[in-house]
Amino acid sequence: MTLQPLHSKGPSFSRIITGVWRWHTLSTETVERLIHTSLDEGITTFDHADIYGDHSCEELFGNALKKDASLREKIQLVTKCGIKFSSAKRPATWVKHYDTSEEHITWSVENSLKMLHTDHLDLLLIHRPDPLLDPHEVSETFVKLKAAGKVLHFGVSNFTPSQFEMLQHFLPFPLVTNQIEISLSRIDPLFNGDLDLMLKHGASAMAWSPLGGGKLHFEERVWFAKTAKYNASYSQLALAWLLKHPSTIFPILGTTKPERISEAAKSVDINLDRQDWFEMLKWVMGREVD
Repeated sequence: MTLQPLHSKGPSFSRIITGVWRWHTLSTETVERLIHTSLDEGITTFDHADIYGDHSCEELFGNALKKDASLREKIQLVTKCGIKFSSAKRPATWVKHYDTSEEHITWSVENSLKMLHTDHLDLLLIHRPDPLLDPHEVSETFVKLKAAGKVLHFGVSNFTPSQFEMLQHFLPFPLVTNQIEISLSRIDPLFNGDLDLMLKHGASAMAWSPLGGGKLHFEERVWFAKTAKYNASYSQLALAWLLKHPSTIFPILGTTKPERISEAAKSVDINLDRQDWFEMLKWVMGREVD
């Protein structure tokens, strides 16, 4: 699996990304196995957020990097910040809210660097659109973090097209991605402007829950012809459906099973026929396109 750029001025990532948000219940040995399985399959990019696993997933992953420092040069690290919720680890927070202040973004980056045992993040995302986001303040914060070499690139997550455009207007460098929910069970981004915006800006979307959280349930007969034609599993076809889009979508896996990582990695070799792609769209829309 070759690395591909998210943006002409952005980082190059593996086309399939391993997400760690469910890893907090795993042993250190299992985490190490998942990392190495990903690398063996050519998946070199790992998606984090400061809050994953009640603020524990970054540290768990970082312990593996501390144990084998050579891993860091082989991988790309993505993390997100901006969400706060009540937790024993964050006793000062009593209500879930967003915080995109300079103080919190800077603290989050410093903490993520410490937890992950690294000196830089390849990509930092604002996790959710914050109604109190001050674009001047966010821009100044991003510029400082980039100048310090602590964050190489920036993006957002779950932003609407107008929110993306607004923040981009205030930045001296590009937002390289918007991480959004898109799958065969959530096709809205095909039609609501999300992917159009990525094409306009030469950026790529990162797709969270690309398999619809396991909700992709079609009749066996519906899938059978496709799985036989492509010699592929249901999930491989669902990922290949996303990979077909010209905006160059980067699906993020949410599995804790090494065999599922290996299975997903093979989806990059599937080139769906255009009519098969539209027939799969027909299945989820319940009708043909107009």
